[in-house]
Amino acid sequence: MPLLIKMFPCLSDNYGFLVHDSESGQTATIDTPDAGEIMRQAERAGWTLTHIWNTHHHWDHTGGNAAIKDALGVTIIGPKAEAEKIPGIDVTVGEGDAVRLGKYEAKVYDTPAHTLGHIAYHFAGERVIFVGDTLFALGCGRLFEGTPSQMWAAMQRFAALPADTKVYCAHEYTLSNAAFAVTVEPDNPDLLDYIKTAKAKRDKNEPTVPTTIGAEIAANPFMRAGSAERLGEIRAAKDAF
Repeated sequence: MPLLIKMFPCLSDNYGFLVHDSESGQTATIDTPDAGEIMRQAERAGWTLTHIWNTHHHWDHTGGNAAIKDALGVTIIGPKAEAEKIPGIDVTVGEGDAVRLGKYEAKVYDTPAHTLGHIAYHFAGERVIFVGDTLFALGCGRLFEGTPSQMWAAMQRFAALPADTKVYCAHEYTLSNAAFAVTVEPDNPDLLDYIKTAKAKRDKNEPTVPTTIGAEIAANPFMRAGSAERLGEIRAAKDAF
């Protein structure tokens, strides 16, 4: 059986993700934007939650940790550099570590920028990466704690992954990102096609997530910035957009 991923909307624009290994029965939620909805979705799928994997400390990613742990006794894994800010954390991980879900292994990448301890989880064998709030469809996370050079390093790291790698980002921000992206590269045909497809999906209330590494390399202005300095300029313009 393949690695199973269930995605569903949470809060106003977050996505919840459940990752399941059928053989072991282990199930992880990637972050905890809404404890009630996460537990309902797991129950609906017939899956028993065993783990929480946090990407960073922001409340809409860790706010459900305590309720899920109290209810189900799950193991909480999260970024070493933000351990004191992650409610209920049991296991701390960072660059080069691996976390397991049954027979599946995800490598941990340090991707500081949005927050200083932000991490991503990469299932290389399955060509799937959970990027939290570092990379978005046509965008990147705000630099709340980190620097343009840190974000550019993360963009380059993601760009080195296979083009068909599925990117699960944590918010449905695509159309607002698109409105800005087209001001950066108004004549990029890949971007224009991407926006057309994204609008069609949203018109039908379908998610634009996951995206792929290849699609972002072709259309995302932050992946295409070329330098940390340029990324910083684009990010500042987006913040003021």
